Amino acid sequence: MASTEGIFDLIIRNVRLEKQETLTDIAIRDGRIAAIEPAFRCEALENIDGGGALAFPGFVDTHVHLDKACILDRCSICEGSLAEAVRETAKAKAGFTEGDVYDRAARIVEKAITHGTVRMRSFVEIDPRAGFRSFEAIKRIRADYAFAIDIEICAFAQEGLTNEPQTLHMLDQALSDGADLVGGCPYTDPDPFRHVDMIFDLAVKHGVAIDFHLDFDLDPGHTNLPAVVAATERHGWQGRVAIGHVTNLSAMPLADVVTIADRLAKARIALTVLPATDLFLNGRGHDLLVPRGVAPAHVVAGRGVVTSIATNNVMNPFTPYGDSSLVRMANLYANIAQLSRDEDIASVFEMVGHSAARQLGTPYGMSVGDDATFVLLDTTSSIAAVREIARPIAGWKNGRMSFDNGRPRIHKMALR
Repeated sequence: MASTEGIFDLIIRNVRLEKQETLTDIAIRDGRIAAIEPAFRCEALENIDGGGALAFPGFVDTHVHLDKACILDRCSICEGSLAEAVRETAKAKAGFTEGDVYDRAARIVEKAITHGTVRMRSFVEIDPRAGFRSFEAIKRIRADYAFAIDIEICAFAQEGLTNEPQTLHMLDQALSDGADLVGGCPYTDPDPFRHVDMIFDLAVKHGVAIDFHLDFDLDPGHTNLPAVVAATERHGWQGRVAIGHVTNLSAMPLADVVTIADRLAKARIALTVLPATDLFLNGRGHDLLVPRGVAPAHVVAGRGVVTSIATNNVMNPFTPYGDSSLVRMANLYANIAQLSRDEDIASVFEMVGHSAARQLGTPYGMSVGDDATFVLLDTTSSIAAVREIARPIAGWKNGRMSFDNGRPRIHKMALR
């Protein structure tokens, strides 16, 4: 039998890398990128022709709710408001079973994988209604799909803490039993400032990061952000706090947004915007010139804040549609923000890629020595990917193919 010493496991040939004009080859050995060279002359156990596709390290979803996805058949949407979505979901989750949550979450995770997502942070509601059923299901999902995607679990208090002390103890238990970080939702709590302090106390006790749902309205004068900034600085938790939604930023003058962005940058607090949900739930009281209700992430990013664009909810009262495609979400944000310049479109791609990975504190790159985790997009550049909503072709995690969508084929009729 011939020796395979010195032979690569896999070479993906003729791919594009960002900011490189010529096609190149990527050689993989033992789950890592071993070489990147054009027209690489070497042997491999397997060769794949990338056909000029763009190779990049994959999409990163910083904010998704796997536990309550795909429950439209159990809920009513009459008002289309945030309060209704919280209320309807609370009723539905009382009937969740571990198997039910697992099956629904698996549907979303598999869609995300085939759309090129390699890492995600999922919030999981833990309280007396959900118990630990959703948490146990998402832990199983995290393990079962680790071959293709890394999933962080955020133990999340959706419906308050001061009004329901039992939830605090349940979050504490979850953080001792596999949750990666803790999340809070001050605007649903009768005492939002105390809510913030309680979440920080849990984070400090367990040494974990924090992710808040925050300021989900269009009132510039109503905010819990100062409490989060103050607690971050008081506990020395800079670089370990993220906030999602913050839709009231969309109702502020640019100068005020810049001032807040500078405060976030100083405290090293990351921002996630959720375009699909924020568009659906905001501005319901307007019958004309309906506000978009999406925070200007590109403005905040321009002030040095780590920003991301994420999925949030799929097929539930918070967002009654969705397909877990982050490139589609990036395109949606670019439309909402009316972006056109190449540099702005490039920054939007960063918000579902490198910047999103920074928010989660995970390595992200395609250099020799890096994990061979990457995706091929049917496009020529990251800018084109956002403009065109580029189609993911295939992906690899640690050198192993995780999905293969193939390339579309058009069968033309022969001319007579």
